[in-house]
Amino acid sequence: MQTCRERGMKATHQRIEIFRELAASGAHPDAETVYQAVSQRVPSISRDTVYRTLATLEAEGFVRKINPLFERARYDANLDHHHHFICTVCGSVTDFCSERLDNLPIPASVEALGEIDSAHVQVQGICAACAHNRKPTQPPAGVL
Repeated sequence: MQTCRERGMKATHQRIEIFRELAASGAHPDAETVYQAVSQRVPSISRDTVYRTLATLEAEGFVRKINPLFERARYDANLDHHHHFICTVCGSVTDFCSERLDNLPIPASVEALGEIDSAHVQVQGICAACAHNRKPTQPPAGVL
């Protein structure tokens, strides 16, 4: 609320509830998931309000938008420098930290494209839970 006021933004009940939902979630929810959760506490909230508020929170630097390939945008209230592991089976997004990835040099060819604000690594693969639940499609080599 204090940061909103310092930036000249109204700290409305709806904005607070939407941000509270994001901050409490480690699942990086999409707008529809945020709407479903917040509407339980604020029945009068509309989807449009959620979408507009998420856009405002992103523009003001309160949250970060994550765009997994072929999926709806997801939102992250964790603004500490970190990266994301995205499961290509279940779509889960998990935060991870890596000093080695933090220190990757930005190639000159990318710097030539414009001014870089930030760089984050997005790793895609199959999470441990999905890998555990997968059924082998072929027998291991050498087994007939």
